Amino acid sequence: MAVLSYNEILQKTIIDYNNEPYEVLSSHIFRMQMRKPVNQTKLRHLVSGKVIEISFHQNETVTEADVETMQALYLYTNKGQSWFAEEGNLKNRFAFPEEAVHDKVQWLMPNSVVDVLTYEETPMTIKIPVKVDLPVKDAPPAVKGNTVSGGTKLVELATGATVDVPLFINPGDIIRINTDTGLYTERVEKA
Repeated sequence: MAVLSYNEILQKTIIDYNNEPYEVLSSHIFRMQMRKPVNQTKLRHLVSGKVIEISFHQNETVTEADVETMQALYLYTNKGQSWFAEEGNLKNRFAFPEEAVHDKVQWLMPNSVVDVLTYEETPMTIKIPVKVDLPVKDAPPAVKGNTVSGGTKLVELATGATVDVPLFINPGDIIRINTDTGLYTERVEKA
């Protein structure tokens, strides 16, 4: 574990803060008039997802968290739990509370491979690809009329998630979704 000085605590770094793993969401080093520089950061707890704001001063250091990555299969979500199994060792199953991973799980089909971040050999959270291709399960028919502004409609994907798409998308089409923003990017395959 590397020791990081205040100016090395940068975005996407995972650090130990109060003996808990946190991901750095943003960092901004600034200096106000005659004061010493400060690194203003936003940290997200890897387990709970809670975001906190912390200022690190010039004399402070933190250790980089000892985080490993493991490949796992997404199995299912039931009764408030999202279940996963380690790839290659399906007997090693574990679950996360649904509210902690819902923003990621909503874009996953069963048996999708994901990266699981582990801290001290305990699964903490999952990382999914930035873009995923999903089939459209249900889409209302396109209605002629107000298409001056581009026209969109709300469709349901095979995972149960809903997303705004252009009017030309039909059930059975495969579309690409940006998982960071939850927005439609393009149609990959026409039904």
